[in-house]
Amino acid sequence: MLHVKSFAFNPFSENTYIIYNDDKEAFLIDPGNMPEAETQTLHSFIKTNELKVKNILLTHAHIDHIIGLQWAYDTFEVPVLIHFDEMEILDRASFTAKNYGFFFPAFKGELQHIKEGNKLHLGSETIKIYDVPGHSPGSVAFYNENNGFVISGDALFMMSIGRTDLYKGDYDQLISSIKSKLLTLPDHTKVYSGHGQPTKIGFEKEHNSFLK
Repeated sequence: MLHVKSFAFNPFSENTYIIYNDDKEAFLIDPGNMPEAETQTLHSFIKTNELKVKNILLTHAHIDHIIGLQWAYDTFEVPVLIHFDEMEILDRASFTAKNYGFFFPAFKGELQHIKEGNKLHLGSETIKIYDVPGHSPGSVAFYNENNGFVISGDALFMMSIGRTDLYKGDYDQLISSIKSKLLTLPDHTKVYSGHGQPTKIGFEKEHNSFLK
């Protein structure tokens, strides 16, 4: 069985996730921890539950989803998994941070590229990767069929979708990604978004006006 723990971090209220199994193997997804108090909260949860972080996963590399990336890499010393098409966004992070008024050094650490068709494993549990570009060029979602959830990043939100006015955003591409990938999942699938509360695929099919 997989467990999902979420934290709302940084001034953007970004959702950082930890998914872990009963054997205490874990993935840390989109570490957005910014001030020391948030970092302590995240680290304390991992230590208290004796979790072993196997990898750091990125749904995408917008600044609010990677503020804690260097800390996470330095702390857990495991590779960061990112789609190749998202590398330019990661490389621009220092520039983006400057526009928001804070300093963010370029990430230094081991990166491994992932794409649709790849599968990740926590014990006996499989996590499938779906390409969902549009909000950013290399956005991905992480889906676990057995436990019925998908971590969608900033592609799909409760009754909304990710913004597409940022660098290399594409509205038509995002709508296509959501409809052809996420909405094909079972209606009961729980959606853990990059911001806000969880939702379900069936609910979004019925109520999300962007997807009509």
